[in-house]
Amino acid sequence: MALTGRAALLAALGSIPVGLLEPSWTGILAVNGPIALACALDCALAAPVRGLVLARSGDTSVRLGEPAEVHLTVTNPSSRKLRARIRDAWPPSSWLPGTETAASRHEVVVPAGERRRLTTRLLPTRRGDRRADRVTIRSYGPLGLWARQGSQVSPWTVRVLPPFTSRKHLPSRLARLRELDGRTSVLTRGEGTEFDSLRDYVPGDDTRSIDWRATARQNKVAVRTWRPERDRHILICLDTGRTSAGRVGDAPRLDSAMDAALLLAALATRAGDRVDLLAHDRRPRAQVQGRSAADTLPSFVNAMAPLEPELVETDARTLVSTILRNAPRRSLVVLLTSLDAAPIEEGLLPVLPRLTQRHTVLLASVADPHVAAMTGSRGTVDAVYEAAAGTQTQSQRRRTADQLTRHGVHVVDATPDTLAPSLADAYLALKAAGRL
Repeated sequence: MALTGRAALLAALGSIPVGLLEPSWTGILAVNGPIALACALDCALAAPVRGLVLARSGDTSVRLGEPAEVHLTVTNPSSRKLRARIRDAWPPSSWLPGTETAASRHEVVVPAGERRRLTTRLLPTRRGDRRADRVTIRSYGPLGLWARQGSQVSPWTVRVLPPFTSRKHLPSRLARLRELDGRTSVLTRGEGTEFDSLRDYVPGDDTRSIDWRATARQNKVAVRTWRPERDRHILICLDTGRTSAGRVGDAPRLDSAMDAALLLAALATRAGDRVDLLAHDRRPRAQVQGRSAADTLPSFVNAMAPLEPELVETDARTLVSTILRNAPRRSLVVLLTSLDAAPIEEGLLPVLPRLTQRHTVLLASVADPHVAAMTGSRGTVDAVYEAAAGTQTQSQRRRTADQLTRHGVHVVDATPDTLAPSLADAYLALKAAGRL
């Protein structure tokens, strides 16, 4: 039997029969002094671990689903060469399942007085802050028989931001916004309250926009053009309570609400409106106020990143009081919350008049597409029960939405894929109608 590596070296040092190589290291060292001496010498020649200097650099933020690189610089101030295996530990959600071992372990050789840089590539699977754990270093001697091991803390945080997948809908909504503003060749009448200019009448114009005095002066029909209101205040409120933790598809409802909020914020800032953010359950979890147009979206993304649903019932009374403090003047209040009957009827409806008498309220909710699929089930007894349950759920949501509408609330109920564009369309409709 051919022996290689450490087994061959041990056999040469102690003339040990092959069969004795199978027991534990403790047994071998007890019966063979030369091997113990070789191991002790190897350990003595291994570079010390405690004196190593670690430093980090690299990415501090990344969008969910995109890779990040964090560099670990290892400096060896000792007089011995460092031959080491290093484990750069991070939370399990920093990688795709099954890839942690290959991504977090490194082998490195650092000559005395020099340094080397290692790169750990992360691919986070969850939003929030990912903080580096301990760096474990195993330093081997030149023979590879023995090793010193130790751990150090080298802090670093990578903030995993919301992915903002709905940004693909932004160009089409901006085109509609430009039509409202009259900056394209499409001859549409924006029904805002700010007068813009006069132009000649063309077939298809609303006759209510005709300016009869200007028509009489110039002997041809003139129509007024309007532009949507600008510099309006919009307060986007994310419900981070119990209902936001429910998963629809592969993500919690809160993540879909965040995506819709980001699209609305991007669109509204382009329209010249001021946009603030409030995340609330029993107390405020995040707030963004008074940002410039250029800083609004980055501030929103950064504030949303660490948010997680809280398993408590949202305090609607406190939420409304906080909204009224943050929006003292008339504003568009966008509530991203659930349409479940109990939280609305017992929590929001009793305090809703305080909100609607001062502000325009738009409520958006994430609907489960699986419920719609259930309503079409047929063929078996179980399928019929599923259809009945789905139909009942949809009926309850419609009744809740009707109650809110009677209180003057505009309601958007859409699936995760369509919530963001539907909310943007509702905002544009309100802007075109001059109801902000």
